[in-house]
Amino acid sequence: MSNHLLVLWDVDHTLIETMGVGRKVFAEAFEIATGQPMSAGMATALGHTEPVLLDETLRLNGISRPDEGLFERFARAQVAAYRKHAEELRERGRILSGVERTLEALSHQPNIVQSVLTGNTRGAAEVKLAAFGVDRWVDLDIGAYGDDDVNRSALVEFARQRSEAKLGETFLDSDIILIGDTPRDVEAGHLAGVRVVGVASGSSPVQELRDAGADYTIGSLDETDIFDILSAFLRSS
Repeated sequence: MSNHLLVLWDVDHTLIETMGVGRKVFAEAFEIATGQPMSAGMATALGHTEPVLLDETLRLNGISRPDEGLFERFARAQVAAYRKHAEELRERGRILSGVERTLEALSHQPNIVQSVLTGNTRGAAEVKLAAFGVDRWVDLDIGAYGDDDVNRSALVEFARQRSEAKLGETFLDSDIILIGDTPRDVEAGHLAGVRVVGVASGSSPVQELRDAGADYTIGSLDETDIFDILSAFLRSS
């Protein structure tokens, strides 16, 4: 059992919103990687990892047999495009309500360590979070990303192993909390055996997250003190 509670945050619609910049970046990277414009639009299934979103977008655009290196080209182009549009991202995008206050407060708790579990590649997540200064409160080295595995539930194990290697502790399932805004976040956490807090800050309302089986649901990070929830989890561990 660890001396810490590992809190893994989803990124998009839980911590930040790109307000259209992410779609613009995806389209630019798609064209660079494939050599053709993204005429049919980007797949919009929320909660999927980046490789799954790219595969579906390729299908929508009639590319049924992508070459082996396509995802790597796309990922590099996506990071470069986010860097190019970083100022636009800061101007058009936003940190969601309550995020700064919550992350800062949790960063001062000696028994809590924070990172991310996201479908974004690590490179994209780093640029997006840095654009809003969110990276100062989370340890990205122990997070898990879409370029680790296509299955979101598998990402929990990556975060667990990285946390154990860095902190020299064993993280049981009860030591890990996933916080996200979609039923897929809830499903991923439960498939991995960890608890999930559902935050209705995206397109999924509280009842949908509750129906998906979230261990706790809130409307937004402004609605309640997340530390109270995590403290209850700590007491029940």
